[in-house]
Amino acid sequence: MAPDPSAAQEVSDLYRALLGAWNARDARAFASLFTDDGHIVGFDGSQADSAAEIEAHLSQVFGSHATAAYVARVREVRLLGDDAALLRAVVGMVPPGQSDINPAVNSIQSVVAEHVAGPTWRVVLLQTTPAAFHGRPDLAEALTRELRQLL
Repeated sequence: MAPDPSAAQEVSDLYRALLGAWNARDARAFASLFTDDGHIVGFDGSQADSAAEIEAHLSQVFGSHATAAYVARVREVRLLGDDAALLRAVVGMVPPGQSDINPAVNSIQSVVAEHVAGPTWRVVLLQTTPAAFHGRPDLAEALTRELRQLL
């Protein structure tokens, strides 16, 4: 049986909700979008290994300083059968009080999502990888231009 074509949109909507929760600095809402045993690997390599750990970690992060807001472009949603999907996106971050992204923290985000019921999907893994493009400044500059178009 072919995957439901609406599933790709549902996964994209899940990702947008995830970024919305981050931008609202709402650790509980962010963690609620994960499976109970979901994982996060941050830009700096930090990890949290359950929805409860994710909420606790982000509560501390959001409580200790003002975080930058995400802007993102989804590059791909690939359905891996009826109940799993991979989403790939590029992201930039706008520091508090600024109107432009900080190119030094441009990243690639990968999400593995699991279909749990009806239109409901949950994040199993969110990994954020720095988009350093070592030795290829043209690619870094192109990504920055692309992300600035989203502002």
